[in-house]
Amino acid sequence: MNKRIYMIITSAILASSPVKAEEIDIKIGVLTDLTGAYTDFTGQGSVVAAEMAIEDFRAAEKGLRVEIISADHQNKPDIAATIARQWYNRDGVDLIADMPQSAAALAVNEVARESNKVLLVASAATSDLTGKACSPNTIHWTYDTWSLAHGTGAATVEASGDTWFFVTSDFAFGHALERDTAAVVKEAGGSVLGSVRHPSPTNDFASYLLQAQSSGAKVIGLANTGTDAIGSIKQAAEFGITQGGQALAGLLLFLSDVHSLGVETAQGLVLTEAFYWDMNEQTREWSRRFAERRDGRMPTMVHAGVYASILHYLKSVELLGSKEPESVIAKMKESPTDDILFGKGQIREDGRHLHDMYLFRVKTPEQSTGEWDLYETVATIPAERATRPLEDGNCPLVR
Repeated sequence: MNKRIYMIITSAILASSPVKAEEIDIKIGVLTDLTGAYTDFTGQGSVVAAEMAIEDFRAAEKGLRVEIISADHQNKPDIAATIARQWYNRDGVDLIADMPQSAAALAVNEVARESNKVLLVASAATSDLTGKACSPNTIHWTYDTWSLAHGTGAATVEASGDTWFFVTSDFAFGHALERDTAAVVKEAGGSVLGSVRHPSPTNDFASYLLQAQSSGAKVIGLANTGTDAIGSIKQAAEFGITQGGQALAGLLLFLSDVHSLGVETAQGLVLTEAFYWDMNEQTREWSRRFAERRDGRMPTMVHAGVYASILHYLKSVELLGSKEPESVIAKMKESPTDDILFGKGQIREDGRHLHDMYLFRVKTPEQSTGEWDLYETVATIPAERATRPLEDGNCPLVR
């Protein structure tokens, strides 16, 4: 593989104490999007979050010598799988973290299983990672298409948005998000009038939005993300779709997306997230430290997921005194999680991390008091309601 084309590598060896017999060397690979459509909510911010987890855990003081490398998988499953296979089997990487783009995550999920190494998914959305494609080597931390659908989808139907038309990214993530949200809409008594799929990434949403507009649906569900979501929302505003009485439902939007759109354009959008920087004093303090390293940019829920998942991994290695993959994953599932960003939680046997989710509404320009003061909390969705029931996932690991 040509590293100059496919890999952008940074390295930070976060230890200074002399080697001792009881010390454990750990190598973490942050496999992410450093140059593409998802870089704002993953990317270099995920590397920073990983570094902060190691520093806050005081890994060096506890006998863990940790090295971080990172690479750009270009949102391509074949490149992601090639990098993962090289990292796991040649370069001594113990775990891969982040993993945006669902098709890429599913590909690396299989490589992790074959290599018997750890995969901590913070950014891919497909619920298949803890469903039919579940693996004993993978933990899915932050959110999935089921939780997004049951947050934004159910709330919108309850608010009289009972007819839907989907504008969907034509790849694994978009298909899963449309599937899960459509099921929620129908369960809640609504109906789906149709859908259209677009390539990703794309810059022109005119024909797709016009089909959605002509459907007469009360709600246009945007089953896309990143620059696709931003572009479709901007063009919808240009076409006067919301002024005409149809609502937009952003099914996977991030703080960075809303910041890019601005409250003038995004005001009133309802969205589901697992984390917001301004939730309490602990999240504010951590986010300020993150922003100092990122030119003032606040973290997204993905960055929070990278931090929390790696922190829990390190705690489990310390408890075991070993980094042996099967034992570490078993300890991660056995031990309750507790961190300043997600609070208390648990990892189920299918690999899904359980925590509360939140329904947010984007503030109006009059309500917003600053550049990153973007959300008001509409509702807290308890973990048991924010996560697909274990028996419904068809995960082969579940007995």
